[in-house]
Amino acid sequence: MESLAGKFLIASPYLPDPNFLRTVVLMVQHDHEGALGLVLTRPINLTVQELWKNVSGEEISAAEAVLQGGPVEGPLMAIHQEEALAEIEIIPGVYFASQRENIEPLIREGKRPYRLFLGYSGWGAQQLEDEMEVGGWLTLPARKEPIFESNTDLLWKSVSGEVGSNIMRESLNLKSMPQDPNMN
Repeated sequence: MESLAGKFLIASPYLPDPNFLRTVVLMVQHDHEGALGLVLTRPINLTVQELWKNVSGEEISAAEAVLQGGPVEGPLMAIHQEEALAEIEIIPGVYFASQRENIEPLIREGKRPYRLFLGYSGWGAQQLEDEMEVGGWLTLPARKEPIFESNTDLLWKSVSGEVGSNIMRESLNLKSMPQDPNMN
């Protein structure tokens, strides 16, 4: 299977895992050894400001919600646009960081936009491929704008709607599809 790194995974109704109901996952890494992604649609009841105060004791101004990146516990992780603080480039201009020396400047200096995650979504070798085979996930090439959308309901609707339009266009063999079907 081709790598899914740099793609959105959208949970389908055929995925039985409740951890992923109505989720959009940004795939950070995917190879023969497994995969790592971050759920973009699961805000937790904690702001970046509160998290930073608990971790460092410092006061900052950051009202954004921290996201639950998935069911697997892990270090604090970030998605951002600062190449100098990058560990992995996910798509052009969007980077991943999990090292403290890369995350601290994002938060302290307010280098927005960024998204912070507690936990991640992880799959062992062949696990994600098996879920894909049974129709558990739909895919879409990731784009920068939705990644940093703060309204997670809007993000899910937008990305899942785009997947639905793509499926319809492909199944009907259309070159384009009007926004209003009455225009057909």
